[in-house]
Amino acid sequence: MAHDSTDRIVAALRTWIASAPAGTQLPSSRRISAEHGASPVTVQKALHRLTAQGLIDARPGVGTFVRGSRMRPPADFGWQTAALGAPQGRHPDLSVTQRPGAPDAIALHSGYPASELLPGGLVRAALARAARSDAAVRRAPADGLAELREWFAAELAAVTAPEVSPVSARDVVIVPGSQSGLASVFRAAVGEGRPVVVESPTYWGAMVAAAQAGVTLVPVASGPEGPEPDDVDRALASSGARAFYAQPTFANPHGAQWTDERARAVLEVVRRRGAFLIEDDWAHDLAIDADPFPLARLDQDGHVIYIRSLTKSVSPALRVAAVIARGPARARIAADRTADAMYVSGVLQAAALDVVTQPAWRRHLRAQRSALRARRDALLGIRQHLPQCTVALVPAGGLNLWVRLPDGTDVATLVRAAAARDVLIADGREWFPAETPGPYVRLNYAGPSPERYDEAMRLVAEALAEQG
Repeated sequence: MAHDSTDRIVAALRTWIASAPAGTQLPSSRRISAEHGASPVTVQKALHRLTAQGLIDARPGVGTFVRGSRMRPPADFGWQTAALGAPQGRHPDLSVTQRPGAPDAIALHSGYPASELLPGGLVRAALARAARSDAAVRRAPADGLAELREWFAAELAAVTAPEVSPVSARDVVIVPGSQSGLASVFRAAVGEGRPVVVESPTYWGAMVAAAQAGVTLVPVASGPEGPEPDDVDRALASSGARAFYAQPTFANPHGAQWTDERARAVLEVVRRRGAFLIEDDWAHDLAIDADPFPLARLDQDGHVIYIRSLTKSVSPALRVAAVIARGPARARIAADRTADAMYVSGVLQAAALDVVTQPAWRRHLRAQRSALRARRDALLGIRQHLPQCTVALVPAGGLNLWVRLPDGTDVATLVRAAAARDVLIADGREWFPAETPGPYVRLNYAGPSPERYDEAMRLVAEALAEQG
């Protein structure tokens, strides 16, 4: 409530300041407090914020005044060109999925679910308990809290095939989010200058992590049922790659889920080639019409390096994930993580463990499944407004619809035109490691304001019509 009052006072004073000459004195804090029915503490918070924004100056013992514009010489960063040298590797611009929009925009571009789809109450209570515990003042173990590692191991062991030895806590390394885990896996299990086979399209963040690790991408086409095993075999053979990065469950961006037959066939290819399969199970907790069955459940001899994150399902504020690997690969990944970040915050680990071990966690997942289904089906209404577009796969889980636009569509222009109408969509080119085979956009159906999806699609249709 205090936060709302602060925002309200800031907005009112910004309007007043905009019409006041430089040097005008602001009303006293007591007067502002009386006008807005707010406490002196709230008024001071608002004034501190306006000061930080460069709009006012506080003069102790005199008052607070509207700041005048001051001409400052522009900073000269030219010296950095020589100091930095030419860029090493690929450093792409910030993904459109990470860019904020206007407060009233319809956001279909994000890679995260809306806050109302997350277990906010559980997270807040868990963080409060963790802050009061020893985790707040104690260094966490380098490979993660034992209890959290046991939980991740038990989750995978529960679905492991009867003929396969289940993983244990000693096979688990806790990492600060799956993006960090991917970077370590690429460095430790692939190596700089070496190739890794990837699905196309694939997660843009994996491509960024590979680029930062100096790893070369070898794309293989992947459709609604995943990649063809023969294609994976040829890619591994021709490139000499000893690793294949894949998302067998609710893949980002198109939502594909491999069949059991496809999973076994691809794993057999990887085994025969003496390679690793890096399994990114990012959407494990985002099921809708099908349950997740990680490919790692079939792995006996450590060919699968398995990554599972809680960021999308628990909270983006809890950057906690696990890498599960066996044999020397696990030791190398753990060593890389220690060198990179030493350890993951014990408070965040304790809070994440608290959330996923509460009885309410399972109830939340059931409710979330229904909510995701309703939002997905609502967004599928695009076929009413955009009959010339195609959704090849209705995803059984995850967060996204992968939409094929009419041939000849200029996707970048469409994205800009939609943004001008306050509808944010993601350019599909970000998910291709090589040339794009056609025009695509990715739409997140788990964003805020699902009641505005119909409006959003009408506006996108208008933007598409402008291209003729």
